[in-house]
Amino acid sequence: MKALSREEVRNVDRRAIDDYGLPGIVLMENAGRNAAMLLHALGVSGSVVIACGRGNNAGDGFVIARHLENLGHDVRLLLACDPATYSGDAAINHQVAERSGIPQSCLAAAGREAWKQELSGAAWIVDALLGTGATGVVRGPIAVAIDAINAVRGAAAGMTRVFAVDLPSGMDCDAGSPLGACVEADVTATFVARKKGFDAAGANRFTGAVHVLDIGVPRALLLRIGM
Repeated sequence: MKALSREEVRNVDRRAIDDYGLPGIVLMENAGRNAAMLLHALGVSGSVVIACGRGNNAGDGFVIARHLENLGHDVRLLLACDPATYSGDAAINHQVAERSGIPQSCLAAAGREAWKQELSGAAWIVDALLGTGATGVVRGPIAVAIDAINAVRGAAAGMTRVFAVDLPSGMDCDAGSPLGACVEADVTATFVARKKGFDAAGANRFTGAVHVLDIGVPRALLLRIGM
């Protein structure tokens, strides 16, 4: 499959929903479940901490948390925003995770050391902070979270690995360059197809190994857009 730009990613999602009648929450469920199954297959020898931002990437994180817990893993959620700000499909999956009793902490106002403390000791950190739509310099709680993730990964000397959802948070989807702070992942689970930025020089420093996951987009749609 060809690599997709930010605009092409949006177009695939929009057409799957509008032209084919596939609900967005089904796409999110498929994305999160397949990401969870990949992480499980890679091997989880301890706890998993999932860092979630505000948008649909966070929604994917909530689905991942549910499926990992169903597989018997120790999972915790760290929120980089007030959960009251979630909307749409992300809000639905946050509610499911909350009602399921998956532990969560809101670190929207927390500093780097608090984030590091919550992340330390995890076997895997799942980066569900920002998605392909991110543009501009990363600031605020997301930047703090990214800095803490990289610090914990670096200090753990391979004991803590980072799993990025769709793309490393802070990477420009099209250019592959960091938008200021950028997660340095060991594995990136990207959806539908590689993103154009992944092929830029030096991007693999941030993506690690890239796995392309199906989310149930109809094959007819992919053929129509030349994939």
